[in-house]
Amino acid sequence: MAIIGVWLEVEAQKFDAAGNSLSFEILIKPFLGLTTNEAIVEQSQAKLATVLDVYEKRLAESKYLGGDNYSLVDLHHVPIINNLMKTKVKALFKLRPLVSAWSADILAQPAWLKVLAGFE
Repeated sequence: MAIIGVWLEVEAQKFDAAGNSLSFEILIKPFLGLTTNEAIVEQSQAKLATVLDVYEKRLAESKYLGGDNYSLVDLHHVPIINNLMKTKVKALFKLRPLVSAWSADILAQPAWLKVLAGFE
């Protein structure tokens, strides 16, 4: 159980910071008619790449970040990953085979698909 707490903190402190920044700059700002700050995008991509490198190593040890079963840790990543997969940032995930497989898996979870269906 402690390992789940560790990965929840990594998600909250590292992944979310970079992912939310990228979502805001690439998706939200253009929607609001604002200009994307490319310097922030580059910085945030570098930070996200570092986090994804750590995830790639972790996913070599287990199917999911918290262990061999899908957990709250993985679920917390889903909304941001879903947004980032609609952008050029998708390439950062695709460069890492284990992260790519993990992200595809968590985005295909039935509960998430039901959430998405509710927005159609």
